This record gives sequence, C-alpha cells and structure tokens, in this order.
Amino acid sequence: MSGSNCKKIALLTLGCKLNYAETSTYERLFRQAGLEVVPWSHKADVYLVNTCSVTAVADAKSRNLVRKVHRVNPDAAVIVTGCSAQLRRSEIEAIPGVSLVFGCEQKSAVVPDTLKLLGLTSAVSTPPGPVFAAWSSGERTRSFLKVQDGCDNFCKYCTVPYARGRSRNVPISECVENAAKAAALGVKEIVLTGVNTGDFGRTTGESFSDLLKALDKVDGIERYRISSIEPNLLTEEIVDWIASGTKFQPHFHIPLQTGCDELLQKMGRRYDTAFFASRIDYVRKALEAPGRPKVFFGIDVMVGLPGETEALFRQTYAFLEQMRPAFIHVFPYSRRPGTPAATMPGQVAEAVKKERVAALESLCASLHSDFVEANRGIRERVLFESTDHGGFMEGYTGNYIRIRRPWEEALCGQLVDVTI
Repeated sequence: MSGSNCKKIALLTLGCKLNYAETSTYERLFRQAGLEVVPWSHKADVYLVNTCSVTAVADAKSRNLVRKVHRVNPDAAVIVTGCSAQLRRSEIEAIPGVSLVFGCEQKSAVVPDTLKLLGLTSAVSTPPGPVFAAWSSGERTRSFLKVQDGCDNFCKYCTVPYARGRSRNVPISECVENAAKAAALGVKEIVLTGVNTGDFGRTTGESFSDLLKALDKVDGIERYRISSIEPNLLTEEIVDWIASGTKFQPHFHIPLQTGCDELLQKMGRRYDTAFFASRIDYVRKALEAPGRPKVFFGIDVMVGLPGETEALFRQTYAFLEQMRPAFIHVFPYSRRPGTPAATMPGQVAEAVKKERVAALESLCASLHSDFVEANRGIRERVLFESTDHGGFMEGYTGNYIRIRRPWEEALCGQLVDVTI
C-alpha cells in the first residue's frame, strides 16, 4: 500500500501506561498492515481513541476527544476502545462519527476489525485470549511491558474491575518474547505494567517471582522497574531476590490510597498502615546501604474519600511524613456511579479536596527535594534519552532521579556512570 492509496490513521491515548502500551502495539500492527500513522490534527481516514475512565474528568475528556477528531475529519471512521468505552459504551456509540467501540475483552479485535471496516485484507492478526498482550516501542530507551490486566480487589471507590475486567495475565513465555523484541529495537529499560502487577499468574498459574527471574535473563535489557504493585504483593521473597543482584532497580510504585486505618478498612483495602510501613522498612533495609542509592518509592494517595474528616486527612499527612516517599501521586476522590463509595455518607466538598491535594503536593515537593539531597555524592548509572532539550539531554538514574547534562549524541540510549 503506497501513495494516494495508503490509508492514514491517527492514534490518541488518554490515561495510564497500560493504555500507552496497548496503543503502541496497535500502531505497530497498523503499520505492518500498510497504514500510514499521522498526527491526530491531520486529516486521517480513521482515528483510534484509547480512552480512560479513572475519574469523571477522564470520562469527559475521552468523549470530548472523540468529538474533536470527528470535527477534524467528519468523513473519517472513529474507533474507540479503553476503559470509558467499556463503562460508557452507549454514550460513546451515540457520538457522531463513531464506527466501532471495543470493550475490555475485545482488544484483540481492534486491529482486524478496523482493517475490515476500511476494506483491507491483511495477514496481521492478534490472537484472542483472556488478555491482550502489549508493549510500547515509541521511545528509544524505554518500553512499557504489559504483563497483567484487571483486578479482583473491588475496592469500594474503584471502577477498574468493571472497566478492565478480572485479574488475568500474559504467559511468562510471551512476556519474555516481547521483552526480547523490545531489546532487538535497542531498548535498554523495561517498566513492568499492569493494573495490579503483583497479582500476576491468575490465568496461567505462574508466579510473579518466576516472571521476574525469567525477564532478568533477557539479553539486551539492562534495567527493569516494577509499576503498580500492591504492598501485600511485594513479598519478602521478591525483595530479597532483587537485593541479591539483579537488573531490577530500587524504584517501586506502590498504592497507599489513604494513610488512615479507618478509611483503609472502610474502602476494602487489604492492609493497614502498620503493614505498609513494615513493607517499606523491609525494602529499605534490604536494598539500601552506605554509599548505595536510596530506594525511590512513588506512592498513590487519594484525598477526599467519603468520611475523610480533617482529622483523618491529617493522619494521612502525618503517615506520609513518617514514610518519606520520594514522590506522592495525589488525586482527588471522584465519585463513580455504581461503586459502593458513591452512595456512602460523608462526601467531601470539591473545594476541600482541592485544598488537600495542594497540601500533599507541597509535601511531595519537599520530600522529593530531600530524596535527591540524600543521594548527593552517590555513584549511579543514568540512561540518557534521545530528546534534545535546548542543547541538553536528560536521563534517569536507577532510583529515578532525573539528571541533565549538555547534549552529546553519542550518549543517547547509553548507560553512563555519574555522581549525583
């Protein structure tokens, strides 16, 4: 397919790293089928929008984006997938221009069905299965590797089990194969992604620790990071293995949601603050030592949950001061229809949520600054990226400190020893 006969597609992504990995996989498959990928602002023959529904704002953004691409080219087909497509299917189907909508269990059909809609035949196929395997190839240095999807926890405030389905996983063999494909493109670092990454193994009977050990052996990949792992699933066995000398970095993204035991129990979380604190302490003792990098903990926190009084919020604030993470990902509770929390008493005013978000963002800035200072003078390796920032280049240490230096093209995609 070439010249004027070449169909053009634009792909847009809202939301999480999982969506990003999925869209990147769709893009590779569409390119393989002969389509030309163009920016969304261009006139394309088809637009694919991968939506998010984590909050009411995300839902609204998703619908607005679908309308926006339709205005760019009213004659184009608009394909919609992602979480909002699953939870708000009828609303999205009613938007002018929408041709196909794919929910969480239909992702393997996105590419073949879109090609059929365009009147194209292709050898491209995505095998059906309980989970759509995906990995990103849009960056030269880093890839997001989807290893797990869905969740069985059904926390009281959350729509994820309804939007992405029950917990399921990509087989270890396929994860290893995809990591090797990323390595063949020159990727040096992989971020393991999932809704509840540590719950790996639900559909194949394999274990998360076995996945980590298999990936550690992939030639060409020099660093791994673990994203979105619940504190009760980051086991001592896994921590001890990482500490024994592996490619896995001292960087963990762990949801806390609230630092108040009363609200943790009320929302159906599977740990209390004492357990959370003990797990953070265990990781630090296992991985930190004089002259070695400090562990980067990124912690998710939700403010304004139903029943969160000022006193309970202060408990969360004090607990975070005690834990001293390197980063706090703060977001306000969003009342989601169909969840138990949506009808609970004690709903918090939006203005109060905004104040609490600001307070934790200020704390985050202080804690991150302290974290960087605690690593001063430590020798670390930085993976430099290929983007030119006005004559400078940037990269991250193993424990996720951003380093900036004058541009030197030969260092792009290379791991370089630096003193922080």
